[in-house]
Parts: sequence; C-alpha cells; structure tokens
Amino acid sequence: MQTLPSAKTPLNQHSLKALEHWLATLGAKKSQDNPCIWEWVMPQWAAQVIIKQDELIVIWNEGDVRSQFSFPYGLPRQDVEAALKHGP
Repeated sequence: MQTLPSAKTPLNQHSLKALEHWLATLGAKKSQDNPCIWEWVMPQWAAQVIIKQDELIVIWNEGDVRSQFSFPYGLPRQDVEAALKHGP
C-alpha cells in the first residue's frame, strides 16, 4: 500500500507513484492511451488531469463549458486537492 507524504508537502516532493496513488484515491482513472492523462468524473463535471514535467494541468468540462488551469508542483498537495475538488 502506497503512503502519501503529509498533505502540506508540495507536489514536487512526491514521487510519480505517490502522485498516481493520490489521483487514484481522488477517484481519477489513468488513461489507457496516455499514462500522463487521468480522467476524473464527478456528478457535475468531468476533468482531465495531465501530469506534465513542470506542472499539473487540469481541463474541466462542465456541460458545454471547458476551462483549464495549471498548478505548479511547488504548491502543497492539500491546496491543489482543494482546488481540484472545488471544480471549475
């Protein structure tokens, strides 16, 4: 079982496996076509979470509205998670 660093730990101090475990615990599923893309479906919106070298990119789809935001890896995981859960 993968353990995560403290929620106050910046994402850049997480291993790739820890980031993937974190996304999976949020309910996201890894794309079969691209291992850097995670699909996350919530009741009111869906999102693609893209693991890039320097940032985490999130593309939200809420009905016909599409929005994108980038999260630098220097941010604490708890802050990024709160923003992700809040949605678009």
